[in-house]
Amino acid sequence: MVLSWWHRRPACAEQKLGNEQVLALKTENGKRKTENPALRPKALVLYGYGLNCDYETAFALNRAGAEAVRVHTTDLLENPSLLWDYHLLAVPGGFSWGDDHGAGVILALRLKLALGAALQEFIDSGRLCIGICNGFQVLVNLGILPNLPGRTGERLTALIPNDCGNFRDAWVHLKALPSNCVFTQGLDLLELPVRHGEGKFFATGPVLAELADRGQIVLKYATPSGKAAAGRFPYNPNGALMDIAGICDPTGRVLGLMPHPEAHIVATQHPAWTAEKEQWRRRGEPYPERDGAGMSFFYNAVNYLKGTLAEKAGSKD
Repeated sequence: MVLSWWHRRPACAEQKLGNEQVLALKTENGKRKTENPALRPKALVLYGYGLNCDYETAFALNRAGAEAVRVHTTDLLENPSLLWDYHLLAVPGGFSWGDDHGAGVILALRLKLALGAALQEFIDSGRLCIGICNGFQVLVNLGILPNLPGRTGERLTALIPNDCGNFRDAWVHLKALPSNCVFTQGLDLLELPVRHGEGKFFATGPVLAELADRGQIVLKYATPSGKAAAGRFPYNPNGALMDIAGICDPTGRVLGLMPHPEAHIVATQHPAWTAEKEQWRRRGEPYPERDGAGMSFFYNAVNYLKGTLAEKAGSKD
């Protein structure tokens, strides 16, 4: 029953019973905030209704040292208090609700109505959030990104159809920019795959300038040598303004990106791995088992959370 976890009645629910009341109730975060005491961070990975990269994302987080749990979207929508049992929220790639009305729009609306301010409170408490591809589109539609000061929750950016006019499934080179983003620390030039039809990052000139000035642009499409793609296809696969592939919020704890880090967690996922293996063989050396470039995002997140959890545990002693 919707009322089972509601602990206080919002003002708008006093006026009328029925559907309006139910909507108001679902925006409340009725559970008391709790801290998961484990030093192994817990990650909530959403799935269902078209999200289809949840297994890979959970696998990458587990490989990095977290305890990842796949949670169906309906379970979170019906019980927003689940958030507080986790240290990281991952909204993975896919085609939530078939991208009807625009990529990520419906899932963003459902989350906004069900969670209300709980998601922003989750982030403000020091926890992490990552949105990959469709998840990036969701966070932008929610206004969680870019979340510029004085405009919290406003929808200031968009991810619109690719300039090439079709779906792109290809590997791209990325340049990581200096920032306070937890997920991209230590990264420079890397390769990841993209799989999207609506990935062109768009914003007005003033918003783009502010994102750049505040260091919230964390990933840009680049050439193989690391030079700016400068909008050139296929280096920039979608026509993104300023070659933007990923941004973070002002805290650095929320990341949205169109490329898929969970799709390059081992070296053998790269299309050129067999050629590289042959080079090792010709040198008479065994091919090393290495992580893919995408694992760095997850290692960074888990190590950050382990550090914060250790600090909290130490402060209690």
